[in-house]
Amino acid sequence: MKRFFRTSVTFFAVLAMIFAVSCNSKPENPYVPEIDINFTIYPNSMEYYELNVVGGWMYVTAPLPSRGIIIYRYNIDEFRAYERIAPNYPYACDNNRLFVDFPFIMDTCSNYKYSILDGSIIEGGDGYPVTQYFTSFDGSALRVYN
Repeated sequence: MKRFFRTSVTFFAVLAMIFAVSCNSKPENPYVPEIDINFTIYPNSMEYYELNVVGGWMYVTAPLPSRGIIIYRYNIDEFRAYERIAPNYPYACDNNRLFVDFPFIMDTCSNYKYSILDGSIIEGGDGYPVTQYFTSFDGSALRVYN
């Protein structure tokens, strides 16, 4: 009986550690509103010709309160999608939005510079990275969602 009890306790302790590690420890960004994003585009079409090559990027419109989305072709099978609302001080300027100055994403109002590869801060001090959405690409259709 003692052995069963020890095995059960060990099992639940390991399970609890897995759950604790899998949780996101960084808090949600309080500056960026929760936006429901779920759309599909076809990056191999002429409409999205900028995304036909690795390293290509473009702006795509999204429903309000989004200010649009930056889509970047990371490699042949992967894309990155970033919200254009500035993650740090988004209301510091009227209609403040992020712009691409390849290979960076720029917040010209607050002088932050982010990596287009992962949205992390390159210059500007402490703060939040660019809000990133999930992407799924099947070779033809690219789904962007959260």
